[in-house]
Order: sequence, then C-alpha cells, then structure tokens
Amino acid sequence: MSDDNFLEPSDDTAVNIQNPQETMPGLAGHIRAKFDDAENGRRVHEQRWLTAYKNFRGIYDSTTQYRESERSKVFIKITKTKVLAAYGQLADILFSNKKFPIVIEPTPVPEGVAEFAHQKTPIDDVIKDPYGFEGDGREMLAGALEATEPQRNKDFLGGLANEYQGVPLEEGPSNLGEPQISPAKETALRLEKIVHDQLIDTNAVTVFRNAIFESALLGTGIIKGPLNFHKRIHKWATNPETEQREYQPYEKIVPRIEEVSCWDFHPDPSATSIDDCEYVIQRHRLNKQQLRALVKRPHFDSSAIEDALAKGPNYEDKYYEDTIRDDETEPNTHENRYEVLEYWGVLDAKFAREVGLDVANTMSEFDQVQINAWITGNSVLRCVINPFKPARIPYQVFPYEVNPYQLFGIGVAENMEDAQLLMNGHVRMAIDNLALAGNLVFDVDEASLVPGQNMDIFPGKIFRRQSGVTGTAINGLKFPNTAGENLQMYQISRQLADEETGLPSIMHGQTGVSGTGRTASGLSMLLGGASLSLKTVVKNIDDYLLKPIGEAYFQWNMQFNVDAPDAIGDLEIKPRGTAAVMQKEVRSQRLTALLQTVANPMLAPFIKIPNLMRELAISQDIDPDSLVNDMNDAQLYAKLLQGLQNAQQQASPNGQPPNQQPAGMAGAGGVPQQPEGLDRSGVGNGTIGTGDVPSAGEAGFTGNTDQIEGQLQ
Repeated sequence: MSDDNFLEPSDDTAVNIQNPQETMPGLAGHIRAKFDDAENGRRVHEQRWLTAYKNFRGIYDSTTQYRESERSKVFIKITKTKVLAAYGQLADILFSNKKFPIVIEPTPVPEGVAEFAHQKTPIDDVIKDPYGFEGDGREMLAGALEATEPQRNKDFLGGLANEYQGVPLEEGPSNLGEPQISPAKETALRLEKIVHDQLIDTNAVTVFRNAIFESALLGTGIIKGPLNFHKRIHKWATNPETEQREYQPYEKIVPRIEEVSCWDFHPDPSATSIDDCEYVIQRHRLNKQQLRALVKRPHFDSSAIEDALAKGPNYEDKYYEDTIRDDETEPNTHENRYEVLEYWGVLDAKFAREVGLDVANTMSEFDQVQINAWITGNSVLRCVINPFKPARIPYQVFPYEVNPYQLFGIGVAENMEDAQLLMNGHVRMAIDNLALAGNLVFDVDEASLVPGQNMDIFPGKIFRRQSGVTGTAINGLKFPNTAGENLQMYQISRQLADEETGLPSIMHGQTGVSGTGRTASGLSMLLGGASLSLKTVVKNIDDYLLKPIGEAYFQWNMQFNVDAPDAIGDLEIKPRGTAAVMQKEVRSQRLTALLQTVANPMLAPFIKIPNLMRELAISQDIDPDSLVNDMNDAQLYAKLLQGLQNAQQQASPNGQPPNQQPAGMAGAGGVPQQPEGLDRSGVGNGTIGTGDVPSAGEAGFTGNTDQIEGQLQ
C-alpha cells in the first residue's frame, strides 16, 4: 500500500499532541473498543466472503466431507466464470464511451428564479393582440414591427430584459419559448468538465473497476474519497541565465479516490447504510517505511509516530488473511507490519474537549462532533475535526444486489453457491465412476492360489495355483457406467447457476446452448433477461456509487478548489449508468425513429433537437461534445449552409444548379426538346429515354404492317 493513500483534507483544527501516552490513551481505547464491536458484528459476513472467495479460486473448504471411496478432488470453477462475466459486462456498460457516467445539470426550475419562470410576460399579451390594445401603455406606429416604450417590459423582465427587448411582434406563438436560465447551465457544464478532468488525472477508472469486481465477487464495493492529494506536475523550463533546460516540478492539490477492500472496512454494526453509520473504521497494514512517511502528511504527530516505531510492529493476522493471500506460512509471521486504525465518526463534545479539540462553547457535553483519528496501539497519530463541510464520512458503499436489512450486499458467488456445490459433487461422482467402470475389479479365491504371492495385476502376470484345486481362482468383474446420469445432473446444475445469477452461459462464450437458447427468439429472450438483471445492478451503482461520488466531488470543488466557478443556480448530480444499458441497439433505433419524426414540420417545434442529437450520439458510443453543436454554433452553421445554397443558385440561370437543365424545359415553339439522337419514340443510339408514344400508322409504331413484314424478312 502506497503512502499516498493516506492523504486527508487539510484543516486547522488539529490536536497538538505533546505526549500521546499520557494525554490521549482514552481516545485510543475508545477507537479500539469500537473496532472490536464492528469486527464482531461483521463476523457472519466474513464467512460469506470466505466461501465466495474459495468458490472463485476453486478451493474446497476444510469442512467439505469426502467419502473414503472418493478419489477425485476436481473443482469446476463456474463461479469464477460468472463473476468475471458480470464484472466485464458492468465495466463495459459504464465506461464503454470513454466518459464517466456522471453529469451535472441545472434543475428544470432553478431555485431563485421560480417566481419569474411562471410569470406571464408581455410576450403573452403580444400573442393575443399583436397590434396592441387600449390601456396597455404601448404605442404601435403605422408600419412598425416593434412596440414603443419598452421600459415597462424591461422592468417586468428584470435581468432578461435585454433578451426580450426589441422582439418582433408577429401573429402566432412566440418563437422564444420558455425563458432559459443560462448562468446555471454554463456553471454546470464547467463543473462537469472539471470533475471529469479530476477523475481522469487520478486514474479513477481503475479504482472504479477494482471496486466493481469486488462487488461482483463479495457483494459489496467500497470507494473512499475524494480526499486531498498533492500531485506532482513534471515541468521543464529554459533557464534564461544558463540557457539550459531545467527540471522544475511543482505540486497542486487534486481530489483523489481509492478502493477499499471489504476485508479492511469495519462499519457501525447496527447501520443498514453508510448514511446511517455512526462511525467507520478502516484497518491499514503498514510497513516501517509507510508508517514513517505519515510524518509528511497534514496534522500527523511526528513524536507519536516515532514512539510507535520504537515499540515495534504490532500487526497480527486475522484468521481469514492467509486464505485470501494464498499464504501457506504459519500465521503471525509478518513481524515488520503495523496495524493502523483510521477512524471517521462521532465523539462526545466533552471527550473532544478533554483531548484538546477546538469545540464550540455553545455545544453541550452530550453533543457530538465529527472527527478523524489515526491510532496504532495506544498511540494517537492524528486527530482533527472532520474537515468536510457539511461533515460526512468519506466512504461510498454500493451493493451488487441489495440486502434490505444489511449494509453489505450479495454477490454473484453467493447467489450460485448451491449450484457450485452440486456441479462439483456430480462431476466428482462421474469421474470416480468412469475410473471404476473403465477397469476390472477382481474376485480372488486365495485358497486356490499358492500362499505368499504378490496380488498386483499387470500384463503378463502369472499366478501359481494349488495343485489339485478346481474352479476359477481369479474372476474379473466390470461395473456399469453411470457417468451419463451424473453429467446430466451437472448440466441441470449449470442451468440453475444461470438462473440464480441472471447471467446465461451464452454471455460468457458458452457454446452448445440447449433448450430455449437454440432459437433466435429464445436467445433474444435470454439476453433480454440478462440485460434486465444487469440493469438492476447498474441502478444500484447509480444510486449508491455514482451519484454520491459525483456529489462528493462537487462539494470538494466548492470547498477546496479556488478555481472552481461559483455555483449559480440550483444544480444536481445525475448518474448515467442505467442509461448506458439502453445505449445500444434498442435505444439507438428508438432515437433514430424519433429523429425521423422531426422531419415533420408540424412536430419539429415540439422536440428539443439538440438534446435529441446528443442522446443519439451517446447511444452509438460517440462523444456528443466532439460531434454535436450547441445552439449558437448550430445557428452559425445553418447560416453558412444557407449562404452556400444561395451562392449556387445565383451562379446558375433560373435558380438552378450549374450544368443542369430544368425538367420539362421547352424549346422553340413550346415543344419539349428531345435529347440528341432520339426519335419520337424516345429510342435512339441504344439509349432508353422518354418521348411521345407513336400512334398506329405513324413511324415507329411496332404494329404497322410494313414494320412487321420488315421484321419477318
């Protein structure tokens, strides 16, 4: 674990720890007691995770019972196939278009402008009577297109008067539509770009992928942050004095997230959601270098760190760690590691004052404050007031499948646990039966053989019989082959795994699908059902990960980023993970059909064409920002195209494109001119054309007598 993982938002309310052993042992004891409660509360979940991990890796549990006759210990890793299939599908859905599925948009009616957005404007009066009416305070001059005295309108419209002042008065509905509050929209676009840049700069895609994988495997994914991270920017510049290129790096503070494993995450055992948690404790496993590097971080006490290093390592392996690390060594052999507990949660105001935190005097002793503290043993390495405003625990916990009564969710491996056991059992039985049926079992009459012989049987083996003994001394027996029945049950168990996980085998490359999947319609039904199952999972990611992490980045920029624009208007974070499920063929087809509807001039005014074009681009995995123009650019290009068309029409006579004769153009006398080489029949020089149809008796009429005779000769 890199020491960069321990960067926290800076704050001035840090404790100046003079002697941690004397002044703050109580805080360390308080956090240790909370950790023990959390560890005991999640014990049942640890057992579920261990079983899921073993099924994923193909490891039999120590409690698995074998018959003495069983020789095969084979493990069919279908759990691994299903987990990787779910992980791959989710990663492809969320990050296929190379953009994070998070957008920032203003609300339909931003706060602060609602009273204006619903008022009746003078434009409404214009629609009713474009020529004015008595008592309206306006004057319409003869031949004028605008009303005079716009000051009244200006006072009424407020900040939008410039947009509505001087509007041409025409009969019919207004072409301006509902007033648009552009400041909020512009701010949303700027903040969205900032957040996306921050996510890309800190390699957030990898973090998201790791968390999504663990959610598919164990049922829960956890992401921490965003927290302050001092990123080094590499810069080279020319020294004007030496005229040499010099390395001049600098650091800037950026938000960064990190993935937290379920094994290191210890939440409040009574909570059913992260918002319901009174506290959260993350367990770190640090070496000496990583512990010493904490001195460089804000508000870490150097004397406490040195004291912890002097006491020596204190890390003890948990019962599950050897299994998940595939470590066959004896436990408690990691002598150079330190256990560091990171606490995010509440602390009584009375206790906070005792340990030196700056707590407001207005708070009673029973009020609680949010803190962040790091301890190892009895040493308090860091203790500050929660620097986030508003105070929050910086963890996002999202389930693969929601367990309504638990914080931790249910994953693919747990859903197909029984199916995995059935598949393993039937395959082992089939293999053992094949080994038995493929060999002979011998019945030996030892009384008929000379005593003391080796009973091993091999080609060319000779047995000596007792003289005078009759009958068969050695009989070979063959057992029936029942492997077919076991393999049939294996296939049934595999189909059960498909149903339990919602991931049909066809999705991860399994061929030879039987039953419903053998037909095109049946296969479509299978894939449709899988999409529905994944859509539910993606919705969980939207609700429990993308939206909270987007809001966290928004709050971070508002609090710590001095370059972020002021939030003008009412903004909201929208996850787009679920929408990505429909971004494929079905959604693209529906949007294309809607685009065809826009061709109807009667319906086009009711459709937001720019939004339609953006959604169509997204559905085809195309970045809309690089393809779709905004309204201003669209108007510019429309004028440009219209100018090109006008130029072409002016360059040719009669408004036609150059080198093109209008259809039906008449020659002298008003008779349509025939193409050169054609007669009245329209046929000439081997070319089919249009012309007059000849009547009977006229030249070219194929039914004339002389015409028929000439053809016969």
